[in-house]
Amino acid sequence: MEVYMVFTDTKTPLSKMIKLYTRHPYSHVSLSFNRELNEVYSFGRKNANKAFSGGFVKEDLHGALFQRAHCAIFKCQVSEEGYAAMRAFIHKMEQRHEQYKYNLAGLFGIALQKAFEREKAFFCSQFVSEVLQCGGIQVSTKPSSLTMPSDLFDAEQFDLLYRGAMEDYPFFEKVHLSLQEENCLAEVL
Repeated sequence: MEVYMVFTDTKTPLSKMIKLYTRHPYSHVSLSFNRELNEVYSFGRKNANKAFSGGFVKEDLHGALFQRAHCAIFKCQVSEEGYAAMRAFIHKMEQRHEQYKYNLAGLFGIALQKAFEREKAFFCSQFVSEVLQCGGIQVSTKPSSLTMPSDLFDAEQFDLLYRGAMEDYPFFEKVHLSLQEENCLAEVL
């Protein structure tokens, strides 16, 4: 079985700030259970217009925030048991999504190299690292609360599937933005 890591640069002001600190081309990472990327999970914006209103999200990569994103997509082999454990972990979060918050303090913890773990709070790479661990995939010796997208990006267990514009990803179903989504994208950028 396979899972997919989706690394993105959405070109938003927050994304630019994160990339300035990390010196890595991607500021966000998500996890998908299929190569078509129609089931993608992470911790990020709950609303494309509000950078600091975040938590557990099932992302719509066809939405305004990701429409013009640059991405790198990796795949990883996982056992059936690991795959089931990962899905169960996410299903549990999905059922209680309103209880989960974005771990903004954790981002500052990375800068200080001090783990700021909060109950039911994650940032994107911390979340993906935790899910992978549930599936038996250890990507770093760092605790998940200090894991950055670049740590996941450089992991040996992953094979690069695609790198380029999100809209050109070959397994992605093309969807056109509505006028409302176009206006939303203009506000975000």
